[in-house]
Amino acid sequence: MPTEARVAVVGSYAKALVMTADRIPAPGETLMGRDFRGTFGGKGSDMAVQAARLGAAVSYLGVVGDDVYGVEFRELLAQEGVDPVGLRVAPGESTGVGFIVKDTAGRNVIVVDPGANDSFSPADVDAAAGALGGAHVALAQLEIPPATALHALAVARAAGVTTILNPAPAVDLRGTDLTCVDVLTPNEHEAKATLGLAPDDATPPAELGRRLLALGPRAVVVTLGEAGALVVTADGTVEVPPVRVDVVDSNGAGDSFNAALAVALGEGRDLPAAAGFAGTVAALCCEHWETVPSYRDRATVEAFLTTTETTTEARR
Repeated sequence: MPTEARVAVVGSYAKALVMTADRIPAPGETLMGRDFRGTFGGKGSDMAVQAARLGAAVSYLGVVGDDVYGVEFRELLAQEGVDPVGLRVAPGESTGVGFIVKDTAGRNVIVVDPGANDSFSPADVDAAAGALGGAHVALAQLEIPPATALHALAVARAAGVTTILNPAPAVDLRGTDLTCVDVLTPNEHEAKATLGLAPDDATPPAELGRRLLALGPRAVVVTLGEAGALVVTADGTVEVPPVRVDVVDSNGAGDSFNAALAVALGEGRDLPAAAGFAGTVAALCCEHWETVPSYRDRATVEAFLTTTETTTEARR
């Protein structure tokens, strides 16, 4: 088992412009908000920071614009100890931006302009292929062109690296070859969209996972929020129990889960154990606002796990 996981994150960055309101506005409605702030966003950025805070050696592949938001992102990577080996700065392009409205119940609505993320190409991946091949786990998501994400995972898998695809934002992937993916990690909504099903489709999560296996991944982890997760493989389904916390803000929990899953797999845990660890990490981030500011470090996670185990033993 490696003492330090090496994780390559293939993904997006977007400056997050955030405002809080008492509730989410209805279409055509104007509400007064408060607490406007700018923070770091984008699924790739979130995953890279969370993985680094869990103690992994993280390399980053992606594209930003040559603007102030791109500069801020490079400063963030340096601060968090993430290697920007595969980060390209695109002259004349804007860095991605996301507008987020949160309510006091912890819900949110998000609109994203991908900006320079849309120019992230397979050629960019090839230029940083060494970072992929040197990782234990490669982690990608779909805020970048899907062809680029899948090319990166194919390059990584050809080098013997474990690959994870978080299919978010959700798109219909029927007809897409996912044999380069070791672990596909949708939530229940994303699982339905990936299979071309309606949001209100009543197919149970375990069956969704089995259908997703037919697209080519070796395993599927369906995250279920407060209900935990399901690990689905050809050998069957394993339930991962939820971790109970007082939820303040769920934004970024999925990214936290995926980063922690990559770290745990890179450290040599089996998939159910890795998913359990990831569920704990993701739950802890929900106790705090925002994404990057909410991500806990390894010492905090281990202290929580130790306390939980001690309490469980005492109850026995």
